This record gives sequence, structure tokens and C-alpha cells, in this order.
Amino acid sequence: MTGTTSAVPSRSDAVRNRRLLLDAAAAMFAEHGVEVSIGEIAQRAGVGKGTVFRHFSSKDELLAAIMLGMLGELLDTGTALLTADDPGTALREFMAAGVELFVRDRAFCEVIGRPSLQHAEVRDAIDRLRDVAEGLTARARHQGVVRPDVTGTDVVLLLAGIQHTAAPLLVTEPQAWRRYLQLALDGITTQTGRSLPYPPPSRLPLAPADTDQAR
Repeated sequence: MTGTTSAVPSRSDAVRNRRLLLDAAAAMFAEHGVEVSIGEIAQRAGVGKGTVFRHFSSKDELLAAIMLGMLGELLDTGTALLTADDPGTALREFMAAGVELFVRDRAFCEVIGRPSLQHAEVRDAIDRLRDVAEGLTARARHQGVVRPDVTGTDVVLLLAGIQHTAAPLLVTEPQAWRRYLQLALDGITTQTGRSLPYPPPSRLPLAPADTDQAR
């Protein structure tokens, strides 16, 4: 008796398709931002739209997966720098790595505030990034190379701020972000003798639901 050929992809095909989708989505989000359509991503990956939705229930789920990859990259960098001999240089390298990641990937900054940030794993990764940044900043504070009132949360927020400042220049001057990174570094390391005029944020206010929950 002749059986019917199954349309269900094998496990190896499913793993391959997921990798193709993540690679295609990461490249397109990085180049064009988050307005890229699922159809365009599927076309670049060489799969059908149905394959996309078999792996990711929505565009925000796909964005969350991309975010986790980028956050993981920066977390690995920051964690490795926690044991560096020079805390000041370690903090500088972490900030440079963060801004360079943001500059390289348009979607990273555009996605801030989207529903994908409600994804539990993304929220956890952001919290862990803040903790790593606080560890690096605390070491630098202890060494006396940054202002005593600068926190890890300040540092993480500055990363996106530097990218946003340099964004209008990046098409023609892709290294312009380094100028604004140095200005930010000078700002957190200069000992003015004056305290900052507003207390540091207690957390990273990245998701719109934070505002709703505060009501």
C-alpha cells in the first residue's frame, strides 16, 4: 500500500529553517529596521510565510528571538570584562561594544518599547544586562575613575542615547558614534564636585506596560 508523503518537515529541516529565518530576520531588521514584513523575511530565508508562523507565533516573537541573541552577545562581553584588571578600561570597552552593537543593528533601538519586551526571557536578559553593567560600574566607582553617583542603569541608558545622537550621521560617517561615546565617557568620569541634579532610575523603563502597571 502506497503511503502519503508527509508534509511535516523533519526535525533537521525544522532546525535548519529556524536558523535560516533567524539569520534572515536579523540581517533585514539590522539593515531596514523593524518595519520589515514577515513576507520579506520569508522570501530572504527562502521559505514560505507558513514556515515563519510554525516557528514564531507573531512578528514580536521573532523580534524577541533576535533581541535575545543580541542581548546575549553583549552580556557575554560584559561578563568577561567583570574580571578585567583595569575596571575603568573594562567599563569603556563594555560601552564601546554596546554602542557598536546598537549602531550595527537598527532594530535593537527601534524595538525598545515594543510588546516583544514583555517576553519573559527578553525582560530577564535586560535585567541581567543591567546587573552586569552595575557590576562594571561599581568596580570603576571603587577605583575612583567614574563619578560616585553613576549607576549601571545610567550606563545602559547612555548606550542607546549615544546611538540615537549619532544616528543622523552614520550613513556618511559610520564611525561618528565614537565622538559621542567619548563625550559620554568624559561626562561620567569628570570629577566636578557636584552631584547630578536628579536621582538615578531604579530600573530600566523600557516597556510601555511599566507605565500602565504604575497607575
